[in-house]
Amino acid sequence: MSRASLFSSPLLLGFEQVERMLDRAVKTAGDGYPPYNIVRLAGVDGQPDHLNITLAVAGFGADSLDVVVEENQLLITGRQTQEATGEYLHRGIAARQFSRSFVLADGMEVKGAALQDGLLTISVRRIEPERLIKRIEIVEIK
Repeated sequence: MSRASLFSSPLLLGFEQVERMLDRAVKTAGDGYPPYNIVRLAGVDGQPDHLNITLAVAGFGADSLDVVVEENQLLITGRQTQEATGEYLHRGIAARQFSRSFVLADGMEVKGAALQDGLLTISVRRIEPERLIKRIEIVEIK
């Protein structure tokens, strides 16, 4: 059974990647851990707006977190090891691994990440593309 797509119009050429990106975004929206905020910050001195993604990663150190950009996907993973130093009478804080991903639009670049007070903040900026105007020569065939 084929699926009708918004991008199946013959007037939209080469948008298959956008459709795959949207499918990937829908699939990654499931788990709510760790909680996160996304804040748009106004650009300064003619710079474009940028985004800060902040994840609540209490209990994780910088050595147990990874921030990776692969193609158009930002992937944040965290791993904790359980320390069996004693017998738990109550366990309310779980040693839990996570993976959270965000799909980045073309032209978005991750500028850096910082960990402070249990919050991981990732700075994402839009790079302004150069305007390209290209005249195509018409060859007359006789």
